[in-house]
Amino acid sequence: MRSRQRGATFIGIVTIIAILGFALYAGIRLAPLYFEYMAVVRALEQSAKETSDGATPQLLRAALARRWTVEDIHSVSPNDIEIKKGASGFYTMRAWYRAETPFVGNVSLVADFDKTIEVRSDVGGSGT
Repeated sequence: MRSRQRGATFIGIVTIIAILGFALYAGIRLAPLYFEYMAVVRALEQSAKETSDGATPQLLRAALARRWTVEDIHSVSPNDIEIKKGASGFYTMRAWYRAETPFVGNVSLVADFDKTIEVRSDVGGSGT
């Protein structure tokens, strides 16, 4: 009589746990990068709102520098933010940067971030 075995073997279970462990560890290592990216986006949006009445590149950079200090951002500096005048006459702020974090040994995890915010000017006033 042959009995049929069912279920996972010890090696199978260890392999699954190892794969899930690596994925969890990668998530733990990447989480601070994404939290900092959210802080960069928040700083860009708040700087855009703060300088919406008569925005100039100098005012935007000063507002960004203040927000960078408050948000404690280190992956990118406010001077690395690209500020351009758009076709519609409004300014755009673009944060494009690459952040990396060590993973295992000499292997690192790399994340590319790109966010563009348009600075709308309320000169002339909506009156609200």
